[in-house]
Amino acid sequence: MAASIRGTARLDRKTKHLVKRLQPGDIAIINHKDLDEVCAQALVDAKVKAVVNADCSLSDNYPNLGPMTLVKAGVYLLDNVGMEVMEKVREEETVEINGDCIFVPGSWTGCGEVLNAEKVEQRMEDTKKNMGIVLEKFVQNTIEYAQQEQGLLLGDIAVPDTKTVFEGRHTLIVVRGQDYKDDLAALRMYIQEMKPVLVGVDGGADALREFGYRPDIIIGDMDSISDETLNCGAEIIVHAYPDGRAPGLKRILELGLQAVTFPAPGTSEDIAMLLAYHKGTEIIVALGTHSNMIDFLEKGRKGMSSTFLVRLKVGSILVDAKGVNKLYRSKVKFRYLAELVAAASITFAIVAYQFPVTRQLLRIVWLKLKVAMGI
Repeated sequence: MAASIRGTARLDRKTKHLVKRLQPGDIAIINHKDLDEVCAQALVDAKVKAVVNADCSLSDNYPNLGPMTLVKAGVYLLDNVGMEVMEKVREEETVEINGDCIFVPGSWTGCGEVLNAEKVEQRMEDTKKNMGIVLEKFVQNTIEYAQQEQGLLLGDIAVPDTKTVFEGRHTLIVVRGQDYKDDLAALRMYIQEMKPVLVGVDGGADALREFGYRPDIIIGDMDSISDETLNCGAEIIVHAYPDGRAPGLKRILELGLQAVTFPAPGTSEDIAMLLAYHKGTEIIVALGTHSNMIDFLEKGRKGMSSTFLVRLKVGSILVDAKGVNKLYRSKVKFRYLAELVAAASITFAIVAYQFPVTRQLLRIVWLKLKVAMGI
């Protein structure tokens, strides 16, 4: 029997913008080719009933993990419906999904393909066959652009001044990447002990505030961060194009905030590392950053020249904390609790036995135990 789902539609051509408006039980309508894992997890966290994608969630390009993240979480995925869905469906309109079709009652019908775990797994296997060609193109693009961006490595870059002092301190750079929340939770003790400079890269600054921290610096394009976080009192550095254009600066000025720009090629996480490095930080701890081909393909990039160059430059002080939550997961074992209780009990007994009233109480308890056990 075909699935029948009814709910409120919310749609946006940018998935990262849509997730901010979603409510539990909504039907999310997106236009996201090769849906990445981070956006898929955000949709899962929003507790949507279903996801309708105008584009292809899993093309022949590479085995992206977004679709599997959705279907494993039990989210209904109607794929490749076509761009018409973005035009025919209105925000907050009630829509119905029946099998492989979506309906606006009495108005419009669109159809696509229902993706389940079996289909996604098969397509991912098929896609892996193209990885050799994809890798070759990726490497070529990386080398080509590395020649153009070598100023990042040679030091030909103007780093903006900051009020925050980096010298002699650790710097924690948080990026909205795979498992970034789990990794941040795993670093609580490190943050408490070392008190590093906290740098949030766009949505990474929201993550810091979600965990109760105030970022010292927010850096990025300013396109995936909340107004509340921008107003938290952190220094704001807007990533600009090499020619000085900074589209994200407009938003900052409209909020009545101050910011400086950082003109540079590459990604915002790259310039965050360069900033900390040039300001004399002792250690850079990078969390949620993008460091491999799949990461960059999911970001829509055909190469990773700037990241390669930056990591080559700062590598001596760089600690990549991506995936740190999987290294060790502390569990309180029963033996530890028993030893703790026993040690506390002995101490209590020694202290308590010094008082006559307590000695009498302990004797009564002991007698009752002997009777109960038939001793």
